[in-house]
Amino acid sequence: MLRTATASLLALLGLSAEARVLHTEKSLYRNITVLEENGERCMRFGRVASSRQTCLRLTQPDQLVFDYTRMMLGALYLQPQPRDILVVGLGGGTLPMTLRKLYPQARIDTVEIDPAVTRIASRYFGFQPDAAMTVAEEDGRVFVKRQLKQGRKYELVMLDAFDHDYIPEHLLTREFLLEVRGILAPRGVLAANTFSSSKLYQHESATYAAVFGDFYNLQTRSRVILLRQGGLPARSELEANAARLEKALPYYGVSQDWLLPLFKLSARDWPASTRVLTDQYAPSNLLNAM
Repeated sequence: MLRTATASLLALLGLSAEARVLHTEKSLYRNITVLEENGERCMRFGRVASSRQTCLRLTQPDQLVFDYTRMMLGALYLQPQPRDILVVGLGGGTLPMTLRKLYPQARIDTVEIDPAVTRIASRYFGFQPDAAMTVAEEDGRVFVKRQLKQGRKYELVMLDAFDHDYIPEHLLTREFLLEVRGILAPRGVLAANTFSSSKLYQHESATYAAVFGDFYNLQTRSRVILLRQGGLPARSELEANAARLEKALPYYGVSQDWLLPLFKLSARDWPASTRVLTDQYAPSNLLNAM
């Protein structure tokens, strides 16, 4: 009976019979599955074959598997020595754990709405919070609002919150980005993980530009938006910081030869009539379904 149920689950997830399910759970927010296949351990939300939230290579657990995680580290080319870091969205803990290893003296706040995700990240993906790397189990926007009220500033903010479909709507709006801007230090850097192709693409671009102005638009199959409070650095500064980090980042699978060419200025290639996403207009589910 158990073998039959496992085979049915693998079929629903679009996986081969060789995949091994380690954990399944229905939390308050989503269905979560942890499985191993082809030398990787992955966390999935929902029952969509492409919905991998976190993966690690079992033989090289520090190597970053996804392009988007490597591109998110491009934020360090804009701010190579962050001391106060905020990561919204935990997943398996890949980004905060990598940053902890790179910057052992930094203060890292992580926000994750789902306690089940925090437990699974610790049990299966090596996530280990400590006195200077904490997890707040609450909505990311509520956390940001509180930090804004308290006058807290961060030198690096990473937005990586996803449900089984996409980024929650209230974390896409102009009002939210204004709140994030309010907690960025004067030269603080924001990195946001989004999709490279969706009906939301132009709306997201217009919204980030409305709040922050120009941004770097890094794309492979994913898209990462990078920007700095007060304006983007010159190319020479990017290259100098990339060279400075070249001794450390290749260990995690990030090289300047791969990452630097992805730094493209936003081309403002969206129509002038593109609506900015707001708390009153943020139909992400509708737009992504079109």
